[in-house]
Amino acid sequence: MVSEVNPPAVARLLHSIGVEDRGRLLAALAGRFHDLDLAEDVVQEAMVRAMETWTVRGVPKNPQAWLMTTAKNRALDIIRSDAVKARHLAGLRIESESGRGDHSDHADRLGEGLSTADIGDERLGLFFTCSHPTLPEREKIALILRFLAGLSTAEVAAAFLVDTTTMQQRIVRAKRRITTTGIPFDTPTSEQLQERLPGVLRVVYLIFTQGFTPTSGASHSRTDLQEEAIALTRLLVGLLPTKTEARGLLSLMLLTRARAPARIDPDGVPVPLAEQDRSLWDSRLIAEGLGLALTGAGETEAGPYTVQAAIAALHAEAATYSETDWEQILVLYGILSRMEPSPVVALNRAVAIGKAKGPKEGLSALEELAPDPRLSGYRPFHIARAITFSESGMPDHAEAAFRDALDCPGNDAESEYIEDQIRDLLS
Repeated sequence: MVSEVNPPAVARLLHSIGVEDRGRLLAALAGRFHDLDLAEDVVQEAMVRAMETWTVRGVPKNPQAWLMTTAKNRALDIIRSDAVKARHLAGLRIESESGRGDHSDHADRLGEGLSTADIGDERLGLFFTCSHPTLPEREKIALILRFLAGLSTAEVAAAFLVDTTTMQQRIVRAKRRITTTGIPFDTPTSEQLQERLPGVLRVVYLIFTQGFTPTSGASHSRTDLQEEAIALTRLLVGLLPTKTEARGLLSLMLLTRARAPARIDPDGVPVPLAEQDRSLWDSRLIAEGLGLALTGAGETEAGPYTVQAAIAALHAEAATYSETDWEQILVLYGILSRMEPSPVVALNRAVAIGKAKGPKEGLSALEELAPDPRLSGYRPFHIARAITFSESGMPDHAEAAFRDALDCPGNDAESEYIEDQIRDLLS
């Protein structure tokens, strides 16, 4: 034991472990006991016990192993005292073990397996559990932020502008669904990984996009959600270093996040890409993102995120907006539309057509998309039409398109920007 018993120092250490290792401890316990509620409860109890014990006896040489053993022992106590849990756990584990025994024997065997200081990293399995195809998308996002990003229920609720009780109910429903449908906590096989990784990446990307341009609330940017998404993607890349698309998503996020200092003016109003001061862009994030994009572009497994990263790289490499290689961006959007056809990809390609070939061609491409009902309530579509109408010398049409945009969901800062554009058109 170390002699340090200063309570603030212990509290700082536990906070650091909570940030860096809580997900790892949680995943290891959930994977072995197949019970996310139980795992969460005993990790929290172990943290409380550590605060009480370490300030008196000192910090152990391996704090994480101490927490793991304490949490494991508490879980076993709960299981032994709960016949239903014991039967359920024994049934799960006996299926994969040759030996049989009573519930206590079985719990003891599990205890031996968890009594090591070498805590395995089973967070990949937890990623796939929280992103299982049978879970609704908003439940997947809530679970990943709660159990892998380590946000409290109140923080997850605040991120999505709902009250804590509502978010708690959402998380409870998701955990109940995992239990009742038998969603596994195991690390996926190679075949499962190939099949379900796109879904995992999509959930993390949705967290990022909600942070980059919130669909509600006062602010045009939620840097906390962007940072959480980037941290989660870094974790995925660390767990799956050979997966091109995981690195592609990280590159895309870094290159997009790099623009943050220039995206919003001092009053909180959005600044369009064409008007941003590029000297404010984060050169460190750009360098890292460009390196990942360059590597991924030459790999055979390059997919939609890697292509989007290549597009973001072209924006990042242009010293000024006018120097942007829109012809190459248009080519890449053509590739992306074949890989992953969607209304949003079609919209972005139409915008690229306008930049590469002129407003008239861009307007034609946008109007071809107008009948799609999936875009009728999508604010960026109407903003793109409004800007293109304005560039085409059609202010009345631009005003109407901006007013259509105001009728769509969006954050307050973006609405203020749209209203400013309407006033400019009328002046």
